Amino acid sequence: MTSRPAGPDLTAIARAASREAGGVPVGLLGDYLPAVLEAAASGRRLTAAELAGYGRSGEEAALAGVALRGLVDLYLSATWRLWRELPGDRSVAAVRAAGLAVLRAADDAVAAAAGGFEQASLTVARREEAERREFFDDLLSGRGRVGDLIVRGDQLGLRLAGPHQVVVAGPVPLDGSRYPAGLRVEAAVADAAAPTPSLVATRGGQVVAIIGATAGDEADRVARALARLLAQASPGPAAPAASRPAAGAERPGPAARAQPRWRIVVGRSYPGPSGVVRSYEEAADALDVAQRLGLPERIARAADLLIYQVLLRDRTAIADLVRTVLLPLDTARGGAAALLATLSVYFAHGGVAAAAARDLHLSVRAVTYRLARVKDLTGRDPARPADALTLQVAVMGARLLDWPAIPLAG
Repeated sequence: MTSRPAGPDLTAIARAASREAGGVPVGLLGDYLPAVLEAAASGRRLTAAELAGYGRSGEEAALAGVALRGLVDLYLSATWRLWRELPGDRSVAAVRAAGLAVLRAADDAVAAAAGGFEQASLTVARREEAERREFFDDLLSGRGRVGDLIVRGDQLGLRLAGPHQVVVAGPVPLDGSRYPAGLRVEAAVADAAAPTPSLVATRGGQVVAIIGATAGDEADRVARALARLLAQASPGPAAPAASRPAAGAERPGPAARAQPRWRIVVGRSYPGPSGVVRSYEEAADALDVAQRLGLPERIARAADLLIYQVLLRDRTAIADLVRTVLLPLDTARGGAAALLATLSVYFAHGGVAAAAARDLHLSVRAVTYRLARVKDLTGRDPARPADALTLQVAVMGARLLDWPAIPLAG
């Protein structure tokens, strides 16, 4: 009586497949090999319970940091090794049927494992994003403890004990996602800042990037990279619809039309977590000032806008200045707006009436008439240096306070 040939050594096959896959844990195969062996003998499909188990193996692999390629390699290596060990005394038809059953089982199992892997990877990515967002908010709001922020920053690649700069860009055209539509913001910032670590997220309709200040030019490189991206999202400047002139109204000059849709401000470099907060607040405040003043520059440094921020720090004083110096302009025919615009452009051109006239699309005579009306109403001559300084600062204050559109407090 002849004895039946021994079946394949499934344990040895699994271990060999694990070695071939680079050491991927054998346990991720679960009951795959016995199930395939049975499928080869009977031609059955893998059951829903078996496929669910392989899906859980895929999730386990993702959470353990196993690469998807390694997981697939483990299953396919185990498959061909098992096929090689199947009994050989079969007819051609039986071999074909067994082969189809094994290939079908491998396809189903690998698909289930990969599906579980992708689902777990998405869960991990969402969790990491939530943790990063929480760290970002804790850091910029100043809520977190210094020691905890430094540890969490190290985990994200930011050595917060060193100097950092913050770049703020906005407003950005969000499409409901974290970043402007279709823009690879994280990749662009990382490439521009390399090899210095960086962290980027959106906050309040703005892109905020934290960059280590090692060489000193990293933040400037990031600002230029963001400018290129945002230019793709919203090419060319455009005034908001609400600010466009009505038919028959005076056309805005080139200076007004050149205001960009977005601006980028680079904060100064400071050390430590509190330094990041300081750089961020500096850049965000400077961006707000640039928006209020309608500055034409797309990229600016917070340090260059300090004079405007100084004005805003004492709103009571600046409101008092505007009230004292410019409020008489409100009695002019048509209100103060046209005279304020003329003063702003006149000062922007260094007190040259002809240049201001070109920018405002007015005659030189019209500009000089308006300047004369300013002198008559305020008692201050825009052509006289001492008076011009007072008027210019008051005009800046009016723009910062959005007067006369918004009445002065008090």
